[in-house]
Amino acid sequence: MPMPAEMRDKIMHARLEVGDQVLMASDAMAPQCPYTPIKGCSVSIQLDSPEQAERIFYALAEGGTVQMPIQQTFWAARFGSLVDRYGVPIEAIWRIESARIIAGLARMLRDVGLAEELAQDALVTALEQWPRNGVPDNPGAWLMTTAKHRAIDRLRRHQLMERKHEEIARELEAEQADAMPRFDAMLDDDIGDDLLRLIFTACHPVLPAESRVALTLRLLGGLGTAEIARAFLQPEPTIAQRIVRAKRTLAEKRVPFEVPRGGELAERLDAVLGVIYLIFNEGYAATAGADWMRPALCEEALRLGRILTGLMPRQASVFGLLALMELQASRTPARSGPDGEPIRLLEQDRTRWDRLLIQRGLSALERAGQLGGEAEPYTLQAAIAACHARAPAAERTDWNRIAALYAMLATVAPSPVVELNRAVAVAMSSGPAAGLALVDALRNEPALANYHLLPAVRGDLLEKLDRRDEARAEFERAARLARNARECELLHARAAACAND
Repeated sequence: MPMPAEMRDKIMHARLEVGDQVLMASDAMAPQCPYTPIKGCSVSIQLDSPEQAERIFYALAEGGTVQMPIQQTFWAARFGSLVDRYGVPIEAIWRIESARIIAGLARMLRDVGLAEELAQDALVTALEQWPRNGVPDNPGAWLMTTAKHRAIDRLRRHQLMERKHEEIARELEAEQADAMPRFDAMLDDDIGDDLLRLIFTACHPVLPAESRVALTLRLLGGLGTAEIARAFLQPEPTIAQRIVRAKRTLAEKRVPFEVPRGGELAERLDAVLGVIYLIFNEGYAATAGADWMRPALCEEALRLGRILTGLMPRQASVFGLLALMELQASRTPARSGPDGEPIRLLEQDRTRWDRLLIQRGLSALERAGQLGGEAEPYTLQAAIAACHARAPAAERTDWNRIAALYAMLATVAPSPVVELNRAVAVAMSSGPAAGLALVDALRNEPALANYHLLPAVRGDLLEKLDRRDEARAEFERAARLARNARECELLHARAAACAND
């Protein structure tokens, strides 16, 4: 199936996307992208609407021109052969539709765990029927209707909410009478509010931070337990237990399926943004393991951030976070070498930075400012990232501006890490001695006692001051504290370079 010229002209990245919604992601380092109409490259197609993108995607799949890598999700082990055999793009459909289906069911049932269970039941039915009967014209509506039928059956079996299930039954009968033209409306009704409720529920402060992350990736990202476990280098049973306990806690605490109002909104929104940024950071600079980055986590955080800006278009902090993630993610292609080794910011080939993501990030930053968020923490960090993005070469970076922005950030969100970053900016603007004085003032800070970047930064400044023996000791200490294998290699190499000079 040849790709139209107008689509081919819009190839940008290793993902098929529509507007701000990623439909399928592929490994940017893979020798061949999963979309065979254009072999040997990575693709991104920007289209006008999700519906247009879905029609094209499903058409490609049904024509046999899409190779679907099967992830080890909760269903792949049981049904992966069906997808391989028939080319049904079920994984992509699930990633697109699952959050909307779970959110809609949770509104009806007021039980997130049960909503996910029924949504997965609908997916299993799809895996059984679609290879035999073909993919429906509107897969999302089909899954939603099937899941609602499951909900009615469950309510009847347990004799719960009798009046409610009668209302649902009448609603379904009316929708079936109107057939497919009504299905789109069914999915869109309150869907924004439902998704927003689901986001706030998954990130509820009654849950510990690690459980919020796992539940968010499961419910809103459509990731299976094994995928989440691999992403965070955790045993699969550990992640499974976190998700089960999180859903049980939400039920036992009777956490309402709602968007917080009034003064509670700001605090709860901070928790949501914190979860999304934690997911992004783990992808951008992996805490531990053999890989320097985990791009799939960055993609997922970006997708959630983009969804949130659509659901909360008047919240400056949401746009500030999205701007920060877009701008930082733009450097991904240049942050590692051919063998996966880290490349430091000042040594990166900026021609490899993603101009589309930079443009998006700058637009989101501008919007955050228009909404009055110039002095909010995420916006200030995005403004710092924008200074790097706007500099055509490392030596043309406005370090005075960056140092000033870090000083502002230290005022609104004080932390030892912010002060350490400010020290780096001061060193770049006023010389390594000025930066080292600020770093030395942090050496007894308890929060940085095991933070590997403190000795790493100190070693860098000592090396610039030609105090190489001291620099080597600092790099070696940083390597002992670092948990990421690639980062350890880099720090050991810098220590060796100091010893050899």
